[in-house]
Amino acid sequence: MATANMVNSTLRLIFSEGVDAISGKEVFKTKSFSNVKTAATADQLYAISILLEPLQQRLLFKIERNDSSELRQA
Repeated sequence: MATANMVNSTLRLIFSEGVDAISGKEVFKTKSFSNVKTAATADQLYAISILLEPLQQRLLFKIERNDSSELRQA
């Protein structure tokens, strides 16, 4: 049986940049924060993301958390 040990977590904020004049598709910009504590809960990351939003020039579109885990045999 294998076990997973979370080793790294990244918070990624995705902002709406507007609509591309040529293609008509929405354009997004991202801001990533690495070395997020792996013990941080979804509620904590959401709360800090909402607090950071007014400091940005663009509208917050989506919040993502990317975790990396190391798999080992138990």
